[in-house]
Amino acid sequence: MSPKLSSPPNPGTLEPLFSQERKLSWKVASNLFVSFKYAWAGISYAFTTQRNFRIHVCVGALAIGLSVFLRLESVEIAVIGITSGLVLALELVNTALESLVDLTVKQTYHELAKIAKDCAAGAVLVSALVAVLVAATLLLPPLFTFILSLN
Repeated sequence: MSPKLSSPPNPGTLEPLFSQERKLSWKVASNLFVSFKYAWAGISYAFTTQRNFRIHVCVGALAIGLSVFLRLESVEIAVIGITSGLVLALELVNTALESLVDLTVKQTYHELAKIAKDCAAGAVLVSALVAVLVAATLLLPPLFTFILSLN
């Protein structure tokens, strides 16, 4: 018995949001500005449609904001920024891979498609856990010092 699949999104819902007159998407962008426009379209798509991407953006911004508030060293802030950026980048890769797998298998179940999607999601989870470890290591000691100084 194969697992039930959720219904695919309505094809008409993505068109107004992300129609960029990109009928020949396999062609190389005509200039650097166009390349950045396409990249921004991908980030916008992920932010608009992926709950976890929005969560990662908020948590990363909170961690960087807290590190600035606590006056961490610039290298420590950079490490938090890099780990947060890695999580966001992997979330974008995960979104791209899931879209590609869904396009390939359509509404059918395939064990290899499940493995590909699960592994991509696992990569995001690993990076998020590492980011939490890094942020906790760098933020908790000065945060405790700040809290104790309030007494």
